[in-house]
Amino acid sequence: MILDGKALSEKRLEILKERIEESGLHPHLATVLVGQDPGSQLYVRMKHRACERVGIGSVGIELPETATTQEVLSAVNRLNNDSEISGILVQLPLPAQVDTEQVISAVLPEKDVDGFHPLNIGKLYTGHPGFVPCTPQGVMTILSEYGIETAGKRAVVMGRSVDVGRPMAALLLNADATVTICHSRTRDLATVTREADILISAIGKPRFVTTEMVKEGAVVIDVGTNRDENGKLCGDVDFDAVKERASAITPVPGGVGPMTIATLMENTFAAARARSCGPVL
Repeated sequence: MILDGKALSEKRLEILKERIEESGLHPHLATVLVGQDPGSQLYVRMKHRACERVGIGSVGIELPETATTQEVLSAVNRLNNDSEISGILVQLPLPAQVDTEQVISAVLPEKDVDGFHPLNIGKLYTGHPGFVPCTPQGVMTILSEYGIETAGKRAVVMGRSVDVGRPMAALLLNADATVTICHSRTRDLATVTREADILISAIGKPRFVTTEMVKEGAVVIDVGTNRDENGKLCGDVDFDAVKERASAITPVPGGVGPMTIATLMENTFAAARARSCGPVL
């Protein structure tokens, strides 16, 4: 079975658009982009297009590549103090001279629709999540919408990044899976991954996950976005080979990526609802 994140995101965005219209609210998302990285510019444009589609207002703050930490903090603080802004997204990665941790911590937790503020990460790890990072939450939505059970299942997460791997593991643990995190120092990696009922890869290596690493009938979620030697977009998983072994698998593109943006839109509406009538998370 192909887990079609694009089709699922289309469905959820249509539902969200109706909910926003019925609510009478006017959510607004602000993005902060530092520099002119083409990939970051593309992602920001996609987020603004999604906002327009569902009826969320959006504003983009662009700063030069040479911006200092203080300049980025000033932009974030202006957005924090703007009552019209429901959610704030600082596009990562930031240039090397900018203190990313300080910037992320400066975003008000109630406007942190990316789910990276230490308070929101802490709430996730205590089992009482507020805003959750969009990509891991998008994965959980895919599993739920396709009726894939997590309770009691063995889940292996490849990658320990703060934005995907670690929160992904926490969400699976909160959903009663037995979770293992693998990383660059994991020994006998394939032995570990073959134990997984649910295998999630977020390592950023093109077609790294082969059939020898996947248990027959496993659910395989590919979070990777890479370019192969020919410049073609691909995931971490050798899709054509692994799809014959897996019971369900996400493609790249068209899998997790669209759900990341859909989740961001849902988080922004949730932030607007919370400001209007109390938390709905």
